[in-house]
Amino acid sequence: MRLLLDEMYPATLAEQLRARGHDVVSVHDAAYHHLEGAPDAEVCAAAIADDRALLTENVADFRRLETDALGRDAPSPRLIFTTNRQFPRGQAGTVGRLVLALDAALAEPREGSASFFLEAGGS
Repeated sequence: MRLLLDEMYPATLAEQLRARGHDVVSVHDAAYHHLEGAPDAEVCAAAIADDRALLTENVADFRRLETDALGRDAPSPRLIFTTNRQFPRGQAGTVGRLVLALDAALAEPREGSASFFLEAGGS
């Protein structure tokens, strides 16, 4: 699974996942920098255009976009959600825990395109 990281995640997360062999980009990467601060619909459209799942904490807005797309029979990216409670931003060790959980989730084959919440111990 190819992955796009939303702006609340540091670029180092993408770097560490790439070092583990995953196809992961971040809105903080040069090629995606135009998505920093962009409306959620643009971030969603970029994930669809690049055939990437999207990792975000923004459950309410992206669930709404997903529901709207499904109602129109339009494409929507697979969404992978985390929470600041599960993976606290700014806390030592959070990036490492995210790397481990995402490494496990990205290595698992998943049927369909259902969105899901990432768990600290894996997917």
